[in-house]
Amino acid sequence: MPELPEVEALAGYLRQRAVGRRVDRLEVAAISALKTYDPPPGAVAGKTVCDARRHGKFLDVLLDDDLHLVVHLARAGWLHYREGFPSAAPLRPGKGPVALRVRLDDGSGFDLTEAGTQKSLAAYLVADPATVPGVARLGPDALAVDQAGFAERLRSRRGQVKGVLTDQQVLAGVGNAYSDEILHAAKLSPFALTDRLTDEQLATLHAATRRVLGDAVERSLGQRAAELKAEKRSGLRVHARTGLPCPVCGDTVREVSFSDSSLQYCPGCQTGGKPLADRRLSKLVR
Repeated sequence: MPELPEVEALAGYLRQRAVGRRVDRLEVAAISALKTYDPPPGAVAGKTVCDARRHGKFLDVLLDDDLHLVVHLARAGWLHYREGFPSAAPLRPGKGPVALRVRLDDGSGFDLTEAGTQKSLAAYLVADPATVPGVARLGPDALAVDQAGFAERLRSRRGQVKGVLTDQQVLAGVGNAYSDEILHAAKLSPFALTDRLTDEQLATLHAATRRVLGDAVERSLGQRAAELKAEKRSGLRVHARTGLPCPVCGDTVREVSFSDSSLQYCPGCQTGGKPLADRRLSKLVR
């Protein structure tokens, strides 16, 4: 899932490549992906791309006349910038992974695609991004909140720190991958309870959040959209590295699986050497 660093980089790439171009047309291939109907997709024709911004994990493409194309790429969505398209023919609904296509006046443009069968990519054409339900519910940006605000936000929601850190109403922008990386950097168990974290632990967690996300943004900015996934993977220390040695202490990175997701952690760095119970495997053993 694209998280804060990748969406920030995608916005930066669009600012570099698309700003100043006029939109030729917006094509919708996956009707379920477009969550609004007023204004209609045809309203973007002739509009100029003025800016690209980020709200948490939402990408916001600003057109003139205060029209916004706001996109949440969900788990399997991505933005592919094309210098040219193989055909001028409109997209055929339901064919292929492309959900939406934006064609620009110089022949370039970008596709919003989604892999897999679980279709969750969402696009909104609105006059105000705050009218998008997911944007309206966002907490403060994870890179903008200060230490006191960070501690207050986490303590406001009692639960396991992994889940609270990824709750977009608590903090905006952190997802499954970077929460694993942040907790590893802070040397905290993903199952630690937020109401039991000390002031020192919260300060360390805040610093780790800023460092991990800030470093990822710095690595990602300036990269082409096609390069961002590989750049993200290259910087990960525990996420998606189950069975490999931790680059900090050498212990084996372990995994806890859930019904639709998993987390990775290092026992040596985060849990005093003790493996966490894998709930899915525990159910199988019974």
